[in-house]
Amino acid sequence: MITINQLKVEIDFERVKKSGNVVDDIEALCKKASKILGINRSDIDAVEILKHSIDARKKPVLFNVYNIGVKLKNEKNEQKTVNKCRNNNVTLASIKKYIFPEMGSEKLPDRPVIIGMGPAGLFCGYMLAKYGYKPVILERGYDVDTRTKDVEQFWKTGILNTQSNVQFGEGGAGTFSDGKLNTLVKDKFGRNKEVLRIFVECGAPKEIMYECKPHIGTDVLKKVVSNMRNEIIKNDGNVRFGAKVTSIDIKDGKVKGVMVNDSEYISASNVVLAIGHSARDTFEYLHKAGIPMEAKSFAVGMRVEHPQHIINEVNYGKLHGNDLPAAPYKVTAQTSVNRGVYSFCMCPGGYVVNASSEEKRLVVNGMSYSDRAGHNANSAIIVQVTPDDFEGDGPLAGVEFQRKLEQKAYEIGQGKVPVQYFVDFVENRKSEESDNFNKPCIKGEYSYSNLRGLLPDECETAFIEGMKQFDKVIKGFSADDAILSGIESRTSSPVRIHRNENLQSDNAIGLYPCGEGAGYAGGITSAAMDGILIAEKIAAKYCI
Repeated sequence: MITINQLKVEIDFERVKKSGNVVDDIEALCKKASKILGINRSDIDAVEILKHSIDARKKPVLFNVYNIGVKLKNEKNEQKTVNKCRNNNVTLASIKKYIFPEMGSEKLPDRPVIIGMGPAGLFCGYMLAKYGYKPVILERGYDVDTRTKDVEQFWKTGILNTQSNVQFGEGGAGTFSDGKLNTLVKDKFGRNKEVLRIFVECGAPKEIMYECKPHIGTDVLKKVVSNMRNEIIKNDGNVRFGAKVTSIDIKDGKVKGVMVNDSEYISASNVVLAIGHSARDTFEYLHKAGIPMEAKSFAVGMRVEHPQHIINEVNYGKLHGNDLPAAPYKVTAQTSVNRGVYSFCMCPGGYVVNASSEEKRLVVNGMSYSDRAGHNANSAIIVQVTPDDFEGDGPLAGVEFQRKLEQKAYEIGQGKVPVQYFVDFVENRKSEESDNFNKPCIKGEYSYSNLRGLLPDECETAFIEGMKQFDKVIKGFSADDAILSGIESRTSSPVRIHRNENLQSDNAIGLYPCGEGAGYAGGITSAAMDGILIAEKIAAKYCI
């Protein structure tokens, strides 16, 4: 296949308005490719978009930028065509395909058990099921449809189901998010592309295969997750909801089985620990059981909302800014207190959501639907914290740090999401609703409050400085009516559960710490990739 990188095509906004799609059609790209390669259009068998982004550096003129793959009808002519072209952006390349390992030689003694059905557990189970290992997936929460009803009831009434919420249930915390699929994890084995391919196979839009910042949206992601579960079951996997693992049987340094709901024992010599970043009771159990773990750094801050049209116009210009899909942003800053501040989990056209999972503690997250049609953009603006910031020095010190912040947020908002305008935050006064200011886009009840004092002092200083620095990049970022919501405290796991070169715990052979909760991922895609990695490790050892 011939690849053409950095192929720029000026965006035709009349075409975009008619088609509703910013991406050029394949036929137009075929013609562009034939011109660049100096060949006839009839010589091209197929063109595939490998990557797409928008270049707005010369606004109001905007460009689509593509990396494309071109397959000629006569494959033997591809090298000759590249040599003749003499263009550094034109190369001959083979697309690396993902390969699942061959089965190992040791007989699988019993069905692998996966604890948790977030992205890590879901993809681990999916791969093991596809290749005949008949995994058992145990999820403490409920199926995505039941879970959605529980979450919407919570947002409406404030009545929390501690086992079925934004954090717990089929699909994990990522199900109620923007469904962002970009990752910084290097992908020399093709796991990233395999994750995207499986998502598309199970109902996600094909555009995620090539968009620079792919996303699915929570409404579509729910259907995809459900379809993946059905595929697991079709391939003789067993998926069980309301099945909380309350203990793990470890004898002579080896896993023997798990106890479910304190009442049912399941024999298992391979247990995948894909528990997610909010399974605090499980962290506590594992620590008491002697599973090696440590506190790790993460970040805390606030959700910040701005009118989406402001973000669009800053990114794409006032002339065409609102003719394109809702624009994202990414900002970082260094501060006088030597703490970095940065945006995280940015949700264009999205909603802030009450993402609580414990009684009398409150945490927020961000979510978008696939159309990203909400009137506000939101992002977590967060400050890094390290174990030096935690009280005590035990492995669970970060968990307690989170809990104290979330309890304080609950008290400030009197059980509702506490919100405040940035001008009032700076002036340290409670906000009041104003017809002259932007209104929050929040799933769940909210209360105008004073968020000062919620963050530790240094983090608060860094947050204010960061907001003002970001205003130099995105005019209006620190506007008076920028809306803050607190607290964003579950940006990543506060613990890392140790695993060795075989990806198992040294204290429990057969126990595989996996995904974001175990400290080895940071988002849907990287967690899914880690789940695939664990599936590979099991398959490479055992035959069926």
